[in-house]
Amino acid sequence: MIRVGTCSWTEKSLIQSKEFYPKGVNTAEERLRYYADRFDVVEVDSSFYAIPSENTVSLWLERTPPGFTFHIKAFALLTGHSADLKALPPEVRDLLPVESLTTNRVAVKEKEPLEAAFRLFKAVCEPLRLSGKMGIVVFQYPPFVIHKKQNLDYILFCKEMMDGFSMGIEFRHGSWLERNNRDSVFRFLREHQLTYIAADEPQYGTLATVPFVSEVTTDIAYFRFHGRNNETWLKKGVETSLRYDYLYSDRELEEFIPPLSSTDQKARVTYAMFNNCHGASATRNATKLKEMVKRKDRI
Repeated sequence: MIRVGTCSWTEKSLIQSKEFYPKGVNTAEERLRYYADRFDVVEVDSSFYAIPSENTVSLWLERTPPGFTFHIKAFALLTGHSADLKALPPEVRDLLPVESLTTNRVAVKEKEPLEAAFRLFKAVCEPLRLSGKMGIVVFQYPPFVIHKKQNLDYILFCKEMMDGFSMGIEFRHGSWLERNNRDSVFRFLREHQLTYIAADEPQYGTLATVPFVSEVTTDIAYFRFHGRNNETWLKKGVETSLRYDYLYSDRELEEFIPPLSSTDQKARVTYAMFNNCHGASATRNATKLKEMVKRKDRI
């Protein structure tokens, strides 16, 4: 089973494009219901910037049909990223050293506030799990997290903290997928039941980016399509959505059919998630890929 969706349904430039949502679909409720009529899965990326409230999660459940799936991107602090100080829950902020509170963004390394952030994040995901609408938690580690034992140990710490939830792992540094590391990394993920996330992104021929490698390490296959905008991907000071300003051509989408089909034979379910979320590129590409997959299945 190949399920196709996007990594946001509320991205600002998507709404501004007026291409996906028709006239009259203006509220948060209307947009999610409209999206869920067209796709049966979504990845929530807003949870990377702030832990959603329990009320928000309840509304997601209420506004989507049975069988709909939410993948949730892990809150920034959990993967080693920095987060906006204003976005930190008071329970986490109160545990930080005083000197951490003098900057606009903070990265948390201290065990107590980090564990508190994990508990709060896990708690808001629990209703999704109980409802049967929870997919995986997407742990996208930053480019400075390179392949080494200390970082492997941290991944296992994350797994321990997220006990009861399925975890997906996306690497952003090429060392993880170098030829001499690749087999051991996939073996590690299989051993610990961690879903490898295959990412398609711009390539520079350096370890600054990861190559597209199709692999299955659990009963879930997961693909994230970031686009191939070489001009903006590593450019500093660029608005976040502009890094993903790319529309895959039909020919490029066709190239993904073989790896998707191959993993679909090995996994219980394959997810193809479009993160080229600038304007309506993601929804356009997801709609087209759904058509291609259906056409393939009919042949």
